[in-house]
Amino acid sequence: MEPAEDVNESNPGDSITDQINHEEDGPLMEIHVYFHSKQFTVQAPPNITISQLSSSLAEMLSIEPQKQKIMITPKPGILKPPFPNTQVSAIYTPKTKITLLGSTEKEISDLNNSITKVRVRSGNRLAAERAAPKATKHRDWKKIQEESTYTFHSIRPLPYLPNPERSHRFLERLAGDPGIKAAMRAHQFSVGLLTEMNPAEHTTQESRTLGLNRNRGEVIELRLRTDRYDGYRDYKVIRKTLCHELAHNVFGEHDRNFWDLTGQIEKEVEKGDWQHGGHKLSEDEFYNPGDDSYTDGGQHLDAGGWTGGEFVLGSDQVSHGSEGLTRREILAKAAMDRAEKQKNAQKEINESQGNDKVLDKQ
Repeated sequence: MEPAEDVNESNPGDSITDQINHEEDGPLMEIHVYFHSKQFTVQAPPNITISQLSSSLAEMLSIEPQKQKIMITPKPGILKPPFPNTQVSAIYTPKTKITLLGSTEKEISDLNNSITKVRVRSGNRLAAERAAPKATKHRDWKKIQEESTYTFHSIRPLPYLPNPERSHRFLERLAGDPGIKAAMRAHQFSVGLLTEMNPAEHTTQESRTLGLNRNRGEVIELRLRTDRYDGYRDYKVIRKTLCHELAHNVFGEHDRNFWDLTGQIEKEVEKGDWQHGGHKLSEDEFYNPGDDSYTDGGQHLDAGGWTGGEFVLGSDQVSHGSEGLTRREILAKAAMDRAEKQKNAQKEINESQGNDKVLDKQ
């Protein structure tokens, strides 16, 4: 009997291991799958389907199929559950690359523990704010204190994409935009991590997502790059997207309250950016003249603010040979950066007050 016939007689719900046992002496194919900077080899029957491959990966790596995404390049791209019963052999060639995107049960547990610790630190920060000294007549220390509190406490580009230093400068420009800073102080917005979005992970045939806000400001992702990774989107468009995502710190759903707040933030940002007037970055480095509006067909800002779920900085970096930050490291670094900014602001205030007393005595 032919090996393929043995596999076809197996239960469709069998795992790949079970099907290999049905196969016994039949030939197997090797499928290389990348996950978290490592390559895994799955030996399976020639007629294994993508759905069955997902089940096998769940057994190997402890990632439930419903929490997986499988990126197959060059085609068909990113696949989401439920996975099709297409045979892998029909699309697998020597040039095919299969990348598993997802998080293990342990990683999810570690993230939840880290979030709890960050929330405790946030409570301590609020208590420290109430005890902060008032502004002096020489400098606006209240503004300095607020800017160290209501800000982006950590900035990270995706290290595996081209020119991450440019993305870092872009994110710093957004965080330091006078209009954005003014709006964040006015609404007391505090964001743990500002990072960029990988276009490949948020593009379908129907739409392109431009931004995401996780857990009301723990993480904000922005689509900085063009779809071909050959440039950057228009600065004003990205800044407007950031206004939209900041509004999700207050409202999760796209209701009237949300849109009213978004419009208010946009006006405050334009008014507050007295220094630059909302100018875009230099065209040779950042601006893509063919991508200057998020109202183009198929593009949308997001599906609303979201809570829980999974977040990994650079979840598909495995295909680029560069290791990113774990969830614990992301949140811990954001908390450390926040504490350092507050410490430096308080030190500057204390030193200035000491100098004021000396001058008064003289």
